Amino acid sequence: MFARSALRSLNQSRQFSSSAARQTKVAVLGAGGGIGQPLSLLLKIDPLVSSLSLYDIRGAPGVAADVSHVDTNSEVRGYPADKLDEALEGVKVVVIPAGVPRKPGMTRDDLFNTNASIVRDLAAAVARVSPEAHVLVISNPVNSTVPIVSAVLEKAGVYDPRRVFGITTLDVVRAARFLGGLTGSDPKDTRVTVVGGHSGATIVPLLSQTENGKSITGEAYEKLVHRIQFGGDEVVKAKDGAGSATLSMAYAGATFTHKLLRGLNGEKGVITPTFVKSPLFADQGIDFFSSNVELGPNGVEKIHPLGQLSASEEKLLAACLPDLKKNIEKGKAFVA
Repeated sequence: MFARSALRSLNQSRQFSSSAARQTKVAVLGAGGGIGQPLSLLLKIDPLVSSLSLYDIRGAPGVAADVSHVDTNSEVRGYPADKLDEALEGVKVVVIPAGVPRKPGMTRDDLFNTNASIVRDLAAAVARVSPEAHVLVISNPVNSTVPIVSAVLEKAGVYDPRRVFGITTLDVVRAARFLGGLTGSDPKDTRVTVVGGHSGATIVPLLSQTENGKSITGEAYEKLVHRIQFGGDEVVKAKDGAGSATLSMAYAGATFTHKLLRGLNGEKGVITPTFVKSPLFADQGIDFFSSNVELGPNGVEKIHPLGQLSASEEKLLAACLPDLKKNIEKGKAFVA
């Protein structure tokens, strides 16, 4: 029952049937962690995943054994710490949730030193073993880790900006849920484009571009924007040192992965926000940005402009850009 319900959620927009689609081998690097385990479960029940390769420095074989019993067709294998290269062989999509979680009082940026090293080393393995794979980065701070992955691949001579993504889907999921709760609407009818980056003030929800969001003004608007930007803090505080937003992040990660797989299979019109190499603000020295991106057989097919912004959103964007630029430069400097 759970599997069917989860699949219905993942398949809210149109997709090819699994029989018509080209199925794909997906790797999860960090599969033993708080995000990695539920993410692996959700990918196991995705009909577009034919083979699931689970890797972590500890626990991945156990997670693989557990998840492999779920009654879907995909094959699952787990790999221990010394089998990273083997885990990446033949992989089309690599999802990276590896790293340490936030604790109370920490920002995503506080995770930088630990997670930057982890992501750098995993990216180097991808460059070596599966250089044509699409790399989906969950590890925080995404504003810095995506530039790190890109720089590592570029140094190895295998960088294709169309194949590297920062998963910002959790901001989109939260915006829909919070707006739906505020307006009494079904979240599926309150989809919000969220642009910028994936931390605090760099998260810019474009509420004016959705019918339900236009009606939110004044103090209610300010509170909603703040909750979308800092919703992760609610979870960190509620878990009282025991973790961060792992379950909702796993759902968001699986949702984005599924959309990418639909695009890779040739489905048209698959559009969602994601943090990618972007020309939108490159003239200001900001060469990565999250906006609506059309996904296709090559990964990024088209980066959409932001469209008309309200005065409030212009202010949010103005606050976003300086912080985002610093985050990107910090990531680049790490691998310089």
